[in-house]
Amino acid sequence: MHKVIRRREQSTTGALDSSGLHPLLARVYSARGVNSPDQLELGLAHLVQPAKLLNADRAAELLANALASQQRIVVVGDYDADGATSTALALSALRSFGAEQVSYLVPNRFEYGYGLTREIVELALSRGKPDLIITVDNGISSLDGVSAAREQGIATLITDHHLAGRELPEADVIVNPNQPGCDFPSKNLAGVGVIFYIMLALRAELRRRDWFEQREEPNLGRLTDLVALGTVADVVPLDRNNRILVAAGLQRIRAGRARPGILALLEVASRQPRSVVASDLGFAVGPRINAAGRLDDMSVGIECLMCEDQAGARRLAAQLHQKNQDRRQIEQGMQQQALELLDELPLEEQGLPVAMTLYQPDWHQGVIGILASRIKDRLHRPVIAFADGDRGEIKGSARSIKGIHIRDILDAVATRHPGMILKFGGHAMAAGLSIPVAAYDEFSRAFVAEVERHAEDVHLQAVVESDGALATEEFQLQLADELRFAGPWGQHFPEPVFDGVFDIIHQRLVGGKHLKLVLSAPDSGQALDAIAFNVDLDRWPDQSVSQVEIAYRLDVNEFRGNRSLQLMVEYLRAV
Repeated sequence: MHKVIRRREQSTTGALDSSGLHPLLARVYSARGVNSPDQLELGLAHLVQPAKLLNADRAAELLANALASQQRIVVVGDYDADGATSTALALSALRSFGAEQVSYLVPNRFEYGYGLTREIVELALSRGKPDLIITVDNGISSLDGVSAAREQGIATLITDHHLAGRELPEADVIVNPNQPGCDFPSKNLAGVGVIFYIMLALRAELRRRDWFEQREEPNLGRLTDLVALGTVADVVPLDRNNRILVAAGLQRIRAGRARPGILALLEVASRQPRSVVASDLGFAVGPRINAAGRLDDMSVGIECLMCEDQAGARRLAAQLHQKNQDRRQIEQGMQQQALELLDELPLEEQGLPVAMTLYQPDWHQGVIGILASRIKDRLHRPVIAFADGDRGEIKGSARSIKGIHIRDILDAVATRHPGMILKFGGHAMAAGLSIPVAAYDEFSRAFVAEVERHAEDVHLQAVVESDGALATEEFQLQLADELRFAGPWGQHFPEPVFDGVFDIIHQRLVGGKHLKLVLSAPDSGQALDAIAFNVDLDRWPDQSVSQVEIAYRLDVNEFRGNRSLQLMVEYLRAV
């Protein structure tokens, strides 16, 4: 484990100090690139305008024409939380604008795989020929699916945020901030953010057509709870534009004005809407929606998000909660198998390779992404986990670390070894692919070799980034509250972490795997409660250790109506 203190500009910190911020918050924001108080203004009025998103105007015209002639519209989503929120948002918005014939399809990952394929076009046709197919959170690589739609005389609107390949589909309109030629300044929009922007553009187009003279104009701000959930769950970087979107959604949830499905999911996760923060969406709500797409059919997640009554939403949320419990059990078994596979490798003699591939025929396709993430976190290496697919193929889910762009790595392997990868796509940190099962060993060697070409300047040791030590007077409940509700925190705008050396007053195990500590603050001797989750049970608790170095977050522990300061330990080391 390697510790790094985040750098900050002293002049910037001073400018933020003078704005009335607490000095600690000024220090934290400065270390995250905030250089003026204006950048902390997160009202929706500060969003980048839809006109700057390439083809948003053309998409709005296409949709406005479809509404005017009451065309049959099918939304094709993806089977993760971003896809589910994107689908729910598209349907909600279009119906609020007056669409009467709009439905959705989400490919079952086990039958159809990802995106708009020829099979999905055929499925859409079997349910009544649509006039227009809209993809959300997918489609930028759907060359065959778009061609199949064109052959049937179906118009296509591709809305996506994934990186484009060498060739774009021949769709009627493509809206994607990451497509060539798009100068939209926030390249980090999630799929749900892209479709939200299109709906903003559509509303503006309908205003120009006097559409709302005959009907009520919808308030699109009511969709921001979906935008916040999908954005956080997809772990896209929280640049200022995304923080504006997430902040609006969180504000809506805290005010009790979220849709029943999100409130029900928070309830089954034992989270209070009035105090919800971004991490609750990422670690409590998102996984329960994702569980539907991982184990079964994402339609349960979409229906929960679309549900308009609390009783129905609670019933669907309970189903999603159970699916998430099932997913956890499956994942735990797979993780144990993966660790056993690692134990069989001669790592002691050769050291850890720069990247890992793992494959078991009986692993669950829907859970290999989480498995890859868990092993990546443990080894701090890029990892691809594979499970059996169809027709002699295996499907892989890749997760990477900072400095190793996993989609570019796969692209390079595909270029050096034509035909080895059947299909792939994704981001810098996550990707999916399919290869012939017979090519697994050859692919593994090629993948590791390609990562080695890019890993020379990359830390292959986990890094704890700290905002430094806290002063004695900064260990306070009010400041913990301020930090919790600042942000919003997330990918590339991380929640503040501090570090220091503390004396141990008391240590014990709780819940069988969590270390509960009472620590003595430096200088003051103030007793501080702390907890470290999922500790190494071979190492802790250790009554012979009297002093620890920890990296921690300031947090608030709520128990039976009492609130107290607590340190959430991210890393600990005996001194």
